[in-house]
Amino acid sequence: MEEHRTLLRLDQIRKSFSNVQALKGVNLELKKGEVLALMGENGAGKSTLMNILQGAVGSYEGDIYLEDRKVVIHSPVVARNLGIAKIHQELQLVPELTVAENIFLGREPRTKMGFVDFPKMNREIKPYLEALDLDIKPTARIKELRLGEQQLIEIAKALSLNARILIMDEPTSALSEAETQKLFQVIRRLSAEGVSIIYISHRMEEIFELTHRITVMRDGEYIATVKTSDVTKDELIQMMVGRSVSDLYPSRRMKQGKEMLSVDQLAFQPPAGSAKKRLTNISFKLHQGEVLGIAGLMGSGRTEILECLFGMFPEQTEGRILLKGEEIQIRSPQEAIGYRMSFVTEDRKGQGLVLGRPIGENMTLPLLKQLSRWFILRFGDEEALCQIQMDNLKIKAENTMMHAGNLSGGNQQKVVLARWMMINPDILLLDEPTRGIDVGAKAEIYQLIHKLAGEGKSIIMVSSELPELIGMCDRMITICEGRVTGEFSNSEATPEKLLAAATLREGE
Repeated sequence: MEEHRTLLRLDQIRKSFSNVQALKGVNLELKKGEVLALMGENGAGKSTLMNILQGAVGSYEGDIYLEDRKVVIHSPVVARNLGIAKIHQELQLVPELTVAENIFLGREPRTKMGFVDFPKMNREIKPYLEALDLDIKPTARIKELRLGEQQLIEIAKALSLNARILIMDEPTSALSEAETQKLFQVIRRLSAEGVSIIYISHRMEEIFELTHRITVMRDGEYIATVKTSDVTKDELIQMMVGRSVSDLYPSRRMKQGKEMLSVDQLAFQPPAGSAKKRLTNISFKLHQGEVLGIAGLMGSGRTEILECLFGMFPEQTEGRILLKGEEIQIRSPQEAIGYRMSFVTEDRKGQGLVLGRPIGENMTLPLLKQLSRWFILRFGDEEALCQIQMDNLKIKAENTMMHAGNLSGGNQQKVVLARWMMINPDILLLDEPTRGIDVGAKAEIYQLIHKLAGEGKSIIMVSSELPELIGMCDRMITICEGRVTGEFSNSEATPEKLLAAATLREGE
């Protein structure tokens, strides 16, 4: 991108909230047609910097230059007029309105009589839809579209505002692989046409596939800007967290104890119309103090194994489950909890947390009966228990009354883990426990998992990140199309071996 001129330059940007300095003289340069990654842990200052750029933060110190012209961005209207738009992680579309109505919301074309000119509006959005290869009718309602299509409608809306700088905040967090690749095609086309993109993501593989350069922030400070092709993943992590990637995973492996769980010939037949994966003859053992990893492609049946163990589909599940040598029947999640099992789901926002309720309430959901007397909750006891967990897990929040939805991804995941720690489980089922959180928070969760295993807890961990499984697990099994296709000790496992086994279809 060296041959392209600088479009945007942020020089020594500073911002304080009360007595906290969120930005400490941050610099950023964006070239015309560039895809620039902005990376850093949660709390590094990325959101504050982007809020300044899109006009959501009115006052700041430092200078912003657009094509070498100094500008002051004190409102979203100013940012929009300068051609700066943000594609939010949580989409800002109105589900009940049509595609055309969403794109022209607040600036609808009018007839001479002052009425909304719907035919003209539907005609005028077609070039923007065609530019993104979107075969969608302007009259289609947003609620009828897939999430990936909604994401592209947000981009079409930005282009209709003549945006030349797009800020994309975790744009693939809820997209399928096919939708992600479609988005990448659009981003590459926009880049080739001269649109500049600031791309925020925790997903390293996306950064290396898509971006030209990377700007790293840490603790509100500018660390460095590097060409993507000139840096390795390990070097990037070290810049982000200030320590070597080798420090991410606990080094000492715990001694394993007796057999805790035995799964024999587990089978699962999904209900009619379900998108769940059928399981066939799943067998494995789990020992006390062991971290057992499950590797497999998305849709291979990894999650279904954990769901069956937690009693979520008793009518469709067959096979034998032995706990400490005794056969048990798990007919509901309540029974699983009674057997001192816990399940951290992969979707913390949709299934793991009640985002609109306080942290304390989220933590104590499994303990409401124990914390109540005569059907009245003992708030003092609840507060004391929650505070202990907040301290133990280093949850960064003002207090237990703060809503879970206002926490960072890493702290949300810690709240989910804290909830299950309260029941003192013997077996933890962890489905993608570090998905969508920054590297620093990952390291803290790795340390927690390591500590729990050292205390004798038995852990089954599903992850899409093969290096994570190798770094954390004592033993790993691979799943393909609902079957176990391999088993590896930690010393045997490599990413190549795990991937080969996880793609080994029946008969191959």
